[in-house]
Order: sequence, then C-alpha cells, then structure tokens
Amino acid sequence: MTSPSPVRVMIVDDHPMVTEGIEAILETYDDIQVVATISNGKEAIEKADALRPDVILLDLNMPGVSGLSAAEMILERQPESRILILSMHDSPEYISTALAHGARGYILKDVPTEEIKIAIDKVMQGEKYLCTGAEASLEPRIADGREPLTSREQTVLLEVAQGKSNREVADTLDISVHTVETHRKNIKRKLGITSTAGLTRYALEHGVLQGTGRL
Repeated sequence: MTSPSPVRVMIVDDHPMVTEGIEAILETYDDIQVVATISNGKEAIEKADALRPDVILLDLNMPGVSGLSAAEMILERQPESRILILSMHDSPEYISTALAHGARGYILKDVPTEEIKIAIDKVMQGEKYLCTGAEASLEPRIADGREPLTSREQTVLLEVAQGKSNREVADTLDISVHTVETHRKNIKRKLGITSTAGLTRYALEHGVLQGTGRL
C-alpha cells in the first residue's frame, strides 16, 4: 500500500535560529517535508510560485515586503496554499487582520514547537487553527460599531502608517496611485480620521504596527 505524500512545508522567517529550530523539529515527522526556508517576503512570493508548498509558516516581522503583504500576494497566485502566521505579537487587531488576509491560522512563537505540527495537521484537514494565546486575545474583543476595513484597506493602512507615500504603497502592492488614494479616503472615512498622522496614531494604538518591528 502506497503511503500518502508528505505535507510540503515552507518556512519564512528572517531569524535563522527560528527557521532552523522549526525545520529540525518538523523533519522528525515522516509525514512532513520542509521544501524551503526563506528569510524575506519577496523571496517567499517567488518560491511559493515555484515550489507550490501545501503549508507556509510565515513570520510577520520581516524587512521589505511585510508578512501581511506577502500572504496576500501568495494567495492571489496560489489560493490553494495554507498560510500559518508565526508571530511574537498577540494583538487582537493584528490577529484578525492576518486572518482577514487569508491566513488559516495564527501561532505565537512562544508555543511548544510540537504545536506547530498540530496546526499543520488542522489546516491540512480544512480547519483553522489559533493557538491558545491567540484565541484568548481575540475573545474579549468587542465591536465598536464602526464600519470594518476590508483586507485591502488594512494592508494600505499598514503601509501608510509606516510613512510610505502613495507612490511607494502603489509600488509595494502593485496597484495604481489612484487606487491607493481611494483606499486612504475610505479608511479615513470609516475610522473618522482626517490626517495621515492620525492614521499612524490609530495603527500604533490598535497594534497594527506591532508586526513590523525588528526583534
């Protein structure tokens, strides 16, 4: 009887100790094959096209193309890929934003490494997976009555809050400057904010910028 093909996993994190540690654990399982370890979002997008991994373990704290932008671009090209977010941050805003971008799960980096195997099994079964810390972080969240931002608007907010110009945001997300301007207007209207400084302050206060810091 032929055994099923192993789950093809790609690990994306700019800290070598993290990728090496996760790879070492996952390689002890016969039903998992680590096909690549990547250190940045841009390369992750390119490798996902070439390797078509079943599961992508994706860090949010990366230079250049952020984890959120990488997730969105990968899923546009490879919608069948299952993305599991790896993060040090348990901000409910950040967790919900990652899920809105198509992530199948969210794992905090302080969980036992074996829990990553459980998460992989769950998403391969078509389920979503939140580690205990992430799930607990989302529970107390109460809607404030504002019209929610779309996943694309959340991405634009993240880029704008980092001080990028409309042209830089357009180049990063591969959209037109006019589209960026439209998103900015809609974001300001929905949040009741009138200035770019106000958007940055909102992003800081609600944890949207936490995943962009260097650890």
